[in-house]
Amino acid sequence: MSFPSASTATILIADDNPTNLKVAINAIANCGWEVLVATDGASAVEQATYAAPDLILLDVMMPQLNGFETCDRLKKNPATQEIPVIFMTALNDTVDKVQGFSLGAVDYITKPFQVEEVIARLKIHLQLRLLTRQLAERNEQLEQHVADRTAELSATLYTLQQSQLQLVQSEKMSTLGQLVAGIAHEINNPTHSIAGNLKHIDRYLNDLLHHVKLYQAKFPNPDTEIQADARNIELDYLEEDVPKLLLSMQESIKRIGGISTSLRTFSRSDITHKEPFNLHEGIDSTLMILKHRLKGNDQHPPIEVVQHYGDIPEVECYPGQINQVFMNIIANAIDALEESNQGRSYEAIEANPNQITIHTKMNAENSAEPTSVVIRIADNGPGIPESVKQRIFDHLFTTKSVGKGTGLGLSIARQIVEQRHHGTLACISIPGQGTEFIIELPIELEAA
Repeated sequence: MSFPSASTATILIADDNPTNLKVAINAIANCGWEVLVATDGASAVEQATYAAPDLILLDVMMPQLNGFETCDRLKKNPATQEIPVIFMTALNDTVDKVQGFSLGAVDYITKPFQVEEVIARLKIHLQLRLLTRQLAERNEQLEQHVADRTAELSATLYTLQQSQLQLVQSEKMSTLGQLVAGIAHEINNPTHSIAGNLKHIDRYLNDLLHHVKLYQAKFPNPDTEIQADARNIELDYLEEDVPKLLLSMQESIKRIGGISTSLRTFSRSDITHKEPFNLHEGIDSTLMILKHRLKGNDQHPPIEVVQHYGDIPEVECYPGQINQVFMNIIANAIDALEESNQGRSYEAIEANPNQITIHTKMNAENSAEPTSVVIRIADNGPGIPESVKQRIFDHLFTTKSVGKGTGLGLSIARQIVEQRHHGTLACISIPGQGTEFIIELPIELEAA
């Protein structure tokens, strides 16, 4: 923005007396300034509005709209309120001068004019006007610079936060993946050994029982010592119960094997390349790992998990990262339900049991050819207040006590879903009714 200099200014002179106008115009004629003339207050306001002079010389004594009233209108008009006003008056009354200054005038010139004084005052106020405009421009430029710099720093901070989240997530998942994979491997070795030995024990036991029955058939009347020993060891009960014990042990081995499989599925956290993944397996493995937190105790019944799995295809994704999203959301649901149990009796909780519901389905919005799947994970906990819900995905925001929450879980979850997988993660919550997280993932990551 460029401003006129003090030597090329425009001055509006408002006076109803032709003689006064002539004197004023002659006084400033040799200074190179452009002169505008108004003979009444209304005309002065109109000219000042569209011509935007750099300074206004305003006579006090004018009919209809006097100088004070004209100045008041000029100062109330946003288009003219910044233009300096100098009163021209033959009045020497201090009260009049005070009134003029209170209306926003910057100076007085007393009639009859002294040309040198008029020129000097005009030059001073034009220079002040120029400096004021330049200062305003510099302030505007400075504010814009500060705003630009603030936006730049905010963008840099956001980038750093995202990088930090990626580092935290990668390091956390790499460590967790190695730990869980190692545990699964260590479980597998003795499990396989026990499972193999159980097969041999089962065969050996059947052979022994067959041998005992053969003895009983060939020697139906054993001596008293053998009969007493058979009673002491409850031979008939042993023959019935030992196979059941072996069957129970075999089922337990299968369960341990299932846990190991779930651990291996979840531990795919260090996978850095995308591949087709069965989301149901990811959810099931997460529930298996969190199963100890779902169990009941003497203070509350178990948390019920209701699974409504739809017919969905494998999704192209980074499996370990998606498992981490499931872990964060389901663990938060458990935390919310545990919080809602505080102060409630076992019977009260049992009457309105804690529940986590998981739905999966194809996205029905594009029924012709769905391109994404939707996973909804809901709890019937206390819900989230609106003020908190607006910040739950913020970096480092947490409502949990020190040591129980880092403020990274949901922030990382959103980054995984939306940035890494081009999906969406949303939250719906009604205080007193519960919370639901809705995850939408594209079936083909490349297409997304």
